[in-house]
Amino acid sequence: MLNHSNSLYPHPPDFEQFLYSPVGKDRNSNVVTVLSALARLDLDRWAETAALVSMDHCAARVRLAQLLSQLRDVPGLKRSAGQVAQDLSLLLPDRQAPGPRPSKKELAQGQQVTIIVIWSLLALVLFMVHFLSITIWGVAE
Repeated sequence: MLNHSNSLYPHPPDFEQFLYSPVGKDRNSNVVTVLSALARLDLDRWAETAALVSMDHCAARVRLAQLLSQLRDVPGLKRSAGQVAQDLSLLLPDRQAPGPRPSKKELAQGQQVTIIVIWSLLALVLFMVHFLSITIWGVAE
């Protein structure tokens, strides 16, 4: 499992070099990237890349060659899918072992600390509002 801190862009940034690499030109002379090639094959680009990363290098190269050879609108791939797959497989990020998962106790402690911080900040804000009301308007209880 890959962890990422940016929840607005949940895809691993280390996949980008691979996904945005060209595989060839289509019949209209448009450059086709790995990303668009996988889309043309109606595959989830990120899931397929994650699957390739999880394989050993040889298996990833074979799978990639198989996928590229299915692209009918990129004529150059018919004879060079194997070489293109070899080159592209070198751009796959290294297989990453999952990091240790926090225990339930550690998660609970983290949540507890968060709650304490939130309540402390709320108390500080309320104190400041009360202090300012006394100072500015002379309101006293």
